[in-house]
Parts: sequence; structure tokens; C-alpha cells
Amino acid sequence: MIKIWGRKDSSNVQKVLWCCGELGLAYERIDIGGRFGGNKERPYLDLNPNGLVPTIEDGDFALWESNSIVRYLVDKYGQGKLLPPNPEGRANANRWMDWQLTTMGPALVPLFWAFVRTPPERRDQAAIDEALKRATHAWQIPEEHLAKNRYLAGESFSIGDIPLGIWAYRWFNLPIERPNFPQVRAWYDRLTERPAYQTHVMIPLT
Repeated sequence: MIKIWGRKDSSNVQKVLWCCGELGLAYERIDIGGRFGGNKERPYLDLNPNGLVPTIEDGDFALWESNSIVRYLVDKYGQGKLLPPNPEGRANANRWMDWQLTTMGPALVPLFWAFVRTPPERRDQAAIDEALKRATHAWQIPEEHLAKNRYLAGESFSIGDIPLGIWAYRWFNLPIERPNFPQVRAWYDRLTERPAYQTHVMIPLT
């Protein structure tokens, strides 16, 4: 059975849990990181020298980096699920996974930390305003893309939706004034209908 190291409220761990849910994979999850600690100590560092979550163990094989884990699980166990059928579609899905890491994540993380992890009296409004500006600019890109596509990699749900879908839940549940992105909202509403998304992503933000 696959072993997943990481607390269930971590955005990166949620990518893996959601993927497992979509594929119907059985797993054992171990709380580590955040309030649980243990991720900066051995033996965990022997599995993941970065000291971050998640890490998986699949037999004798250990793997870290959430997007890489999602790709591995789909490649090994998906039997064609969650992958577009052609090279162009798969490249498109992978592009959105990478874009979440390089663009959307850095834009949204400051907002998440400001409203979820920082007491009100310590919040920097100027930094919040700047982060909201960056996030709004970033969301405009999938907004235009989703005007022509039902999901990020085309007409079907795929691994390309998982990383950004994690942050869509945070975007729509932070106490901020959000610009109207109707295409992103419709895509997000479709995600909320998926049982694995409801189980692993739609939980209280901590």
C-alpha cells in the first residue's frame, strides 16, 4: 500500500490525496509537518532531504515534490485516467501544473498567510493589496483560457486541474473582494461536484 507522509490540510499534500481519490487508490497517510512536526528530523529527512511534505513511499520507492508525485501515480496506476489522450493534451496539462508552481502559487501564498496564518493586528495591508493585485492578474490567464475550454487541458478533467484547483478553493474562500471571473468560477463549481475534491480539498483552511 502507498504511504503518504503529510498533514491533510497542506495544499501540496491535498494534491496527492485528491489524485488518489480520483484514481481510487488505497493508501496510508501519516501526519507530519506543521503542528505535528517531525519533518525536520530523521528518519523523515532520509526520505526527503528538503524536510517538506508530501513524500510518498511506494514499496521501496520514495518520491517527493507534489506535482511529480501526482504524475507518478497517474503514470503507474491511472490506466489512462486523468491524462489527455494525445501528446499535445498531456503537454497542456503539464504546462498548467508547472504554471501553478511558478506563477499562481507565489501570487496566492501571501494572501493565504495573511488571512489564515497571521493575526489581524499583524497584517500588512500594503502587502495584502499587492498580493491581491498579483493574484488577480494571474487569474486572468486561466479566465481567458477557460472561455474556450471546459477544463485546463481541454474538455475533460485531468492532472492539469489538480494543482490550480487546490488554490481555487483558497481563492474563493478567503475573506477578500474578488474580481468577477465567471469562467474560473464555473470551472471551480465543476470541481466542487467531484467527490474526491469535496473530501480532500473542501475542508477548513488552517
